[in-house]
Amino acid sequence: MSYIERIKPYHLDVLKEIGNIGAGNAATALSTLLNRSIDMKVPSVRIVSFQEITELVGGADKVVAAIFLRLEGDAPGSMFLLVPVSEAEELIKRLLGDPSFQLTEPPFDDLGLSALQELGNILAGSYLSALSDFTQLHLQPSVPAISIDLAGAILSYGLIEVSQVSDFAIVIDTEVYEIDNNDSHSSGHFFLLPDPDAFERIFKSLGVEMDE
Repeated sequence: MSYIERIKPYHLDVLKEIGNIGAGNAATALSTLLNRSIDMKVPSVRIVSFQEITELVGGADKVVAAIFLRLEGDAPGSMFLLVPVSEAEELIKRLLGDPSFQLTEPPFDDLGLSALQELGNILAGSYLSALSDFTQLHLQPSVPAISIDLAGAILSYGLIEVSQVSDFAIVIDTEVYEIDNNDSHSSGHFFLLPDPDAFERIFKSLGVEMDE
């Protein structure tokens, strides 16, 4: 039995709790940036195969805003944040106070892309900080890269190298709300793709034994 097959629901509950702590930290940072009261939640954490990733973001033909980071340190791997373009636009419009910002047709505003990159830094950094605190593992993210494209194209390109060393991803579903504004809901998916040995290292560091 592989280590993936040995992962049980309570293992994922541990990662969900860590994700919610990270989301709380990210919400505080976003509230400061946007000058609004922001709340974030992680409704679920799952493990999926690479074949399932495209389906989770609405299909290969869905245009998304993607942020990619490479993780180095004690549990190396990769991380994608995929957000529907319309929701990424709304976040950046509120961040910049610029209602004309768009991600539908290039060229895209450099300031807006920098703001999106900073959002990716905040979200990824918050999750990784919470994971590091719980596992005592050193995790260092790279500078994020940004792409606006079809989900299939982004994932095909981004997973070519990763798929040579891993077959599964941890999916951290993320929801962002502006408190007192029911129309401000945004959602996205974090795909955490630890290198094979890193999967076991993360769970063992959480005190979860992956027994045969």
